[in-house]
Amino acid sequence: MAAAMAAQQPPIAPGGSSSRSTGNNNRGTEDISLSVPSRNPLPLSASQEAQVREVFNQRVRDQCADEIKAFADCARSRTLTIAFACRDASRRMNGCMLTHATPEEHDRAREQWFAQRQQRAREREQKERRKLEQEAFHREWWGLPRRDPEDVKKELEKLGRAERIGGQTRRRPAGEEEGEGRR
Repeated sequence: MAAAMAAQQPPIAPGGSSSRSTGNNNRGTEDISLSVPSRNPLPLSASQEAQVREVFNQRVRDQCADEIKAFADCARSRTLTIAFACRDASRRMNGCMLTHATPEEHDRAREQWFAQRQQRAREREQKERRKLEQEAFHREWWGLPRRDPEDVKKELEKLGRAERIGGQTRRRPAGEEEGEGRR
């Protein structure tokens, strides 16, 4: 039933409106757009989308900083009268945020998030290396046995992996299964 409903509806263009031709095509057929709605179409995990959303919110707050500050100054040391006394400041702040909270701004925030991937990877790697160094120091300090070098090697290999962005994990070919060596 869902397939029948989808067949009846015209395709939606990236802008959100129907992509029917405007009469330039004498046959009256539909103009199918092959472009994607975003310049960064990769699917992200929920936590990555939350990070993109945080970048987006920060960008909007930065653009409306003056209006937010004016509302905060008005609301300072008020409780019940905020709604009445600060109505104009609230409307200006909300109007500014609605003006700047556009899909284009979300795309720019997503691009910024992708641009910062390398920086986040370096920071994550430095943090993990520092953690391993501290653990080695503590083991030496307290006279505990050293960790197995294979475990340390596995953790260092894990650090070298790229950040996973969208999609499924790579499927192994039939000859590459983990349990294949057992007979």
